[in-house]
Amino acid sequence: MHHSPHDPFVRVRGAREHNLKGVDVDVPRDVLAVFTGVSGSGKSSLAFGTIYAEAQRRYFESVAPYARRLIHQVGAPKVGEVTGLPPAVSLQQRRAVPTSRSSVGTVTNLSNSLRMLFSRAGEYPPGAERLDSDAFSPNTAAGACPRCHGLGQVHDTSEELLVPDPSLSVREGAIAAWPGAWQGKNLRDILDALGYDVDRPWRELPAEQREWILFTDEQPVVRVHPVRDADRIQRPYQGTYMSARRYVLKTFSDTKSPTLRKKAERFLVSAPCPVCGGSRLRPEALAVTFGGRTIAELASLPLTDLAELLDGGSPTARVLTGDLKSRIAPVVELGLGYLSLDRPTPTLSAGELQRLRLATQLRSGLFGVVYVLDEPSAGLHPADTEALLTVLERLKAAGNSVFVVEHHLEVVRGADWLVDVGPGAGEHGGRVLYSGPPAELASVEESATAAFLFDEAPGPAREVRAPRGWLKVGPVTRHNLREVTAEFPLGAFTAVTGVSGSGKSTLIGELTEELEGVDRLVRVDQKPIGRTPRSNLATYTGLFDVVRKVFAATDAAREHGYGVGRFSFNVAGGRCETCQGEGFVSVELLFLPSTYAPCPDCGGARYNPETLRVTYRGRNIAEVLDLTVEAAAEFFADVPAAARSLDTLLDVGLGYLRLGQPATELSGGEAQRIKLAGELQRGRRGHTLYLLDEPTTGLHPADVEVLMDRLHGLVDAGHTVVVVEHDMTVVAGADWVIDLGPGGGDQGGRIVAAGPPQRVAGARDSATAPYLARVLP
Repeated sequence: MHHSPHDPFVRVRGAREHNLKGVDVDVPRDVLAVFTGVSGSGKSSLAFGTIYAEAQRRYFESVAPYARRLIHQVGAPKVGEVTGLPPAVSLQQRRAVPTSRSSVGTVTNLSNSLRMLFSRAGEYPPGAERLDSDAFSPNTAAGACPRCHGLGQVHDTSEELLVPDPSLSVREGAIAAWPGAWQGKNLRDILDALGYDVDRPWRELPAEQREWILFTDEQPVVRVHPVRDADRIQRPYQGTYMSARRYVLKTFSDTKSPTLRKKAERFLVSAPCPVCGGSRLRPEALAVTFGGRTIAELASLPLTDLAELLDGGSPTARVLTGDLKSRIAPVVELGLGYLSLDRPTPTLSAGELQRLRLATQLRSGLFGVVYVLDEPSAGLHPADTEALLTVLERLKAAGNSVFVVEHHLEVVRGADWLVDVGPGAGEHGGRVLYSGPPAELASVEESATAAFLFDEAPGPAREVRAPRGWLKVGPVTRHNLREVTAEFPLGAFTAVTGVSGSGKSTLIGELTEELEGVDRLVRVDQKPIGRTPRSNLATYTGLFDVVRKVFAATDAAREHGYGVGRFSFNVAGGRCETCQGEGFVSVELLFLPSTYAPCPDCGGARYNPETLRVTYRGRNIAEVLDLTVEAAAEFFADVPAAARSLDTLLDVGLGYLRLGQPATELSGGEAQRIKLAGELQRGRRGHTLYLLDEPTTGLHPADVEVLMDRLHGLVDAGHTVVVVEHDMTVVAGADWVIDLGPGGGDQGGRIVAAGPPQRVAGARDSATAPYLARVLP
């Protein structure tokens, strides 16, 4: 076909990224195109791994080599050629951990505009000099409050926390915050040498002595003659004293050990900083106002309220407030008007974060680019999904192409063009089954998507289980929940629903092991199962231990004296030392992204030749790690410990993953299901409460069915399952629904309706009811 310069299609030829099998596909430009398929079918490999990666690679070709070093690059995709490709912008659900200094204002760049407004058009006290916009940021030296360094909170401690039992003496361990073992004894001996009575009950010591022991900043050095057991050598030494408070604060701020940090945290209370009152800014910045309010007061308002207050006086102020309002508008349109600028990013859900980025893009006014989005409907209530579709339409109307990887059927139905990848996952996927207008997908028999897309009939009616008892929570006052009390049925399946920001995650966060009726609590979230390629499916589920034992028990291994450790790629011995068991080496290319090449010695096998000579049923350890879960289940069918792990992974629909697949290549949904499988393979001990936050995120409707069968199986076995969920088919199958709302933020935070799905579907002021009613029989 002849490619005119105005070819209306993006044409991909010979894509082989991940599991793609030499895919050829044409996708029109200037449309909303949705990529569908079961989890692991290869749709992200096509949309992100190929199309977006190629667009980014071309863009970097045009950037000066020096500047290239400063940008994170994805590297070149495995593809024959891609033509007709405009520049691309990717909005992924990055699951990176944002810091507590990152906020709604910094993500959307709204903070910059607000600071500029205060710097240029704020009302200054008489005689005060103008401040630069940096002086209004808590994240710069010019603006941060000197006492709390711009964090707004200070950590401190009290006598009650440090000494929980004042009837004990120092020798008996009255100062609970002190370290254990020799360091604690050492501090006690120093106190003794300083002349303090360490054998008198704490409460009988004079107040000024107690104050000095716990809170002094002095660090006296004394010669100590230790009192030890008779058989130990007693050598005098120079000891330095450190007060209990100093020790706790030092440990909390300096330690790298999570356990020590957690222990120190027990003795600390955090309170708003006494100097800035929690506003994080220095006094000079707080003295400047706009419309009678400080920048901290404006940043704490919901965006909808902030927009109403921005009315400029001077011409400068009018230009700046106009800019701010136009930036706030798309955020409000995406249903996030309840957020305030100072809301920390770590408290936002992945869906909220992605929509904030989307709002920033709407404002940027680019045209002629391809936006590649990763499940923008994740974490969205059906009511918010309608607003999302409007926004995607606006991006398209501005002259852009919008390519979306998506499972949500409403978004799929709203597409102009569908690319369906499959038919299965992993090795069973990687082909394009269909590329064209949505209506014609109905005729594609092998498509898992077609079965759900055109069947809108509600599912069969389910018998609601009778609860064995109730878990009472509350009254809870946290975030936007005000005095909320809730009851969760035991031995049943409960769905917690409501629009984004209504308080769902806050409410289920109150379910703890301390509650009466909970023997064991298991939270299954979407956080990665490991941060490095060394962590994988086999190491996380414990399956790797079983596999290594099997290899260590072979005749060849015994003959050479190889133990279990020989078959680990994480320790010296059996691994290939050139790549230290990574399987690849990083090649540093100046000015280009460093690329990973298979290790020249082991060829990616991770082990040295001696280890690879040991085989079990004709396969060496590297070949076994390369098996998919499905193939491994057949291979290890008669090894009970391995079969149990593998069967539970098959049960949650992960048969397509390879045993040695690095944790860094797994999606959030896959990580969550691996954790669930890890839980399912453990022996059942008593009653367990399972908490899942949006377990269907990233799952195709076909995978959702598999997952729900497992969760309902847990309830039938006598356990309790509570899920936060937006997928109405899952909610319709629950025994009990707790609907929060009616809106998000200040408009939410109360229970609008609770009861069986049929009852909630009839609730009057519930945003969920109309959508739930549609899927109920």
